Amino acid sequence: MFSKTYAAAIRGIDAILVKVEADVRDGLPGLELVGFLASELKEARERVRAAIHNVGILLPPKKITVNLSPADVRKEGTAFDLAIAVAILAASGYISMKSIENIMFVGELSLDGCLNPVSGILPTACCAGENGFKSLIVPFRNRAEAALTGALNVWGCDSLSDVLRLLSGECQKPPLEEEVKEVLVKQPKQPDFSEICGQRAAKRAIEVAVCGGHNLLFVGSPGSGKTMLAKCIPSIMPELTLEESLELSKIYSVSGRMPVGGLIRKRPFIAPHHSVTAAAMAGGGRCPKPGQVSLATHGVLFLDELPEFERRTVELLRQPLEERRITVNRVTDCCDYPASFMFVAAMNPCPCGAYPDRAKCHCTEPQIRRYQGKVSRAILDRIDLIMQVSPIRFEELKDSGGGEDSSVIRERVAAARSVQLARYRGLGIRTNAELSASQFPQFCPLKKSGEEILKEAFYRCGLSARAYHRIIRVARTLADMDGEDNIGEGHLYEAVGYRNMI
Repeated sequence: MFSKTYAAAIRGIDAILVKVEADVRDGLPGLELVGFLASELKEARERVRAAIHNVGILLPPKKITVNLSPADVRKEGTAFDLAIAVAILAASGYISMKSIENIMFVGELSLDGCLNPVSGILPTACCAGENGFKSLIVPFRNRAEAALTGALNVWGCDSLSDVLRLLSGECQKPPLEEEVKEVLVKQPKQPDFSEICGQRAAKRAIEVAVCGGHNLLFVGSPGSGKTMLAKCIPSIMPELTLEESLELSKIYSVSGRMPVGGLIRKRPFIAPHHSVTAAAMAGGGRCPKPGQVSLATHGVLFLDELPEFERRTVELLRQPLEERRITVNRVTDCCDYPASFMFVAAMNPCPCGAYPDRAKCHCTEPQIRRYQGKVSRAILDRIDLIMQVSPIRFEELKDSGGGEDSSVIRERVAAARSVQLARYRGLGIRTNAELSASQFPQFCPLKKSGEEILKEAFYRCGLSARAYHRIIRVARTLADMDGEDNIGEGHLYEAVGYRNMI
């Protein structure tokens, strides 16, 4: 007999439909799996046979062939176990064909027939809904995540026996209301800008960067507050939209880091150690997974002590900083992951960190140039604002706690962002940082005096074309913060001032 069930294969952060076909016929007894399978999926043969045997079902001594279609798409992971087992049982006559119609099956089987949770449930559920399935059967611990789409009937089962009872009509769908409420779990307290002493210029630069989604670099001596300033950035960022939350949750679901019970509601702040490898930063692996740049999507990627990172690791940021996506190429696969993040970095001006205070800094000029040269001009060109952070004075320490709360700054950021969303509605653009140069004449027109300012800055500062365009984007953000429709001279002067190249 012949039967078919359905599962899904993860590609990037999305899933594609996979048809699991089972054929049981006379011949030499055995179970054969075909369809461009990874090694862990080939091992499903033994897991499925043992699981079926240990739930009390004895398969007939016949030749069983299972094909996972389309055969030209590589299938990886253990999430196909349940679909394979159900297809075999249906082809063997233990399950009626009608009972498995319009149902997708996902889950890993233990040898005793228990269902183990798997990653990538959220994109799988989205795939099921998009392809017209009415129901989805998943491991019990994945049920809340699968129900987040709201487009399917979701069953959570603990074992293959539970699945068989469910298909035979012996049990009903368990309630999911309490699980979905877990989405609103409390988040840990974030650092607040009111806790930072002084640094008014740095706070202004951060507000500008967040309003327009611009990249930011802090340069200053140790102890000046660079790291603390960076950690406060998420506290003034606007809340994730539903679309952003769903995309971010898919990334974490595929990477196996999805929190129990719901969509991710807070913007991520990813701060990898300087020993992070290029592969961990970009993503990939034998079974490709999103890297640090993708986990920071719609949030902040913070690299503290930027020159201490391997040059190769930092240089791979070129593509995501420009295209807001990263492509991971491997011999067996090619995956495209989102990487739309706000890049924030911090560094010392010299090896000892005291430059330009020559009373404390004893680094030679070659040492300083060598240290600063660890960060290439190509990366610096992709940073919109470079801010010199001065050491905090004693008087500022005494006035701690007197600054603006993050909530006040967040309101101004939300106002500036709403202006941008209205301006770019229908263009797929959320912030000024995403504007292309071809859109400048429409959204960033300059007066003659403004063009003269940029011309002088271009030649005096030795700017590249990329830096020139980034100045215009920052000026557009400054105009939005002031509620101005057109970019003024003051906006251009301030934007040029943020190009303080080290």
